[in-house]
Amino acid sequence: MVTETESSMPRDPSAVTVVQALAERWSCRGFLPEPVPRATIESVVESAQRTPSWCNTQPWQLAIFSGDAIDDLRTAFAGDQRITPDIDFPPGYAGVHQERRREVGLQLYDAVGVARGDREASALQMLRNFDFFDAPHVAIVSAPAALGPYGYVDCGLWVQSFLLAAQAHGIATIAQAAVAMRSELLRERIGWDDERQVVCGISFGWPDPEHPANSFRAHRADIDDAVTFFD
Repeated sequence: MVTETESSMPRDPSAVTVVQALAERWSCRGFLPEPVPRATIESVVESAQRTPSWCNTQPWQLAIFSGDAIDDLRTAFAGDQRITPDIDFPPGYAGVHQERRREVGLQLYDAVGVARGDREASALQMLRNFDFFDAPHVAIVSAPAALGPYGYVDCGLWVQSFLLAAQAHGIATIAQAAVAMRSELLRERIGWDDERQVVCGISFGWPDPEHPANSFRAHRADIDDAVTFFD
């Protein structure tokens, strides 16, 4: 369940350690409508700008939608459903990766009342990505195509920095690969050329503690499943 530290109130980020932010961070799928103050958003972005990058290239470029602009983007997504990702999605999942994917999917469906096997309801839940889960803000993260995979890696590091900095302020987030499925539409609306590729979106705002989608936490593998030590 949502804890007191995950309430919809801002807090002093200087009092939050990185370890604490990592332990508290979660993917929010239900937001309150109140916007985050621009000064707070700028503070989060300034913190994320300290992210390390390959040869200090700092390849990320952001477009942050709020207010009327995010409402217009929701409308555009509803009316233009082209699937045009810049980065290929995995062709499928197998083994432990499929098991983890299925587990978190079932956790979400159980939380929001989607019956197992109800494909129509699960499809509607997936489409919530394109409403940004009613968040008051969404950041679109992009990388230059010329930098290839290392540019994507650097952007991934920036995304993590943003998520943790936001958490330190009490702001809830969810990183969304699904948003990148609409890359062509996003480039058109933002004014990016084809050399800038959409990596993901980050919806963010104050969490709704009463929303059922926020009532569970995804499990994490033990370090023994991820690390091999050589001494």
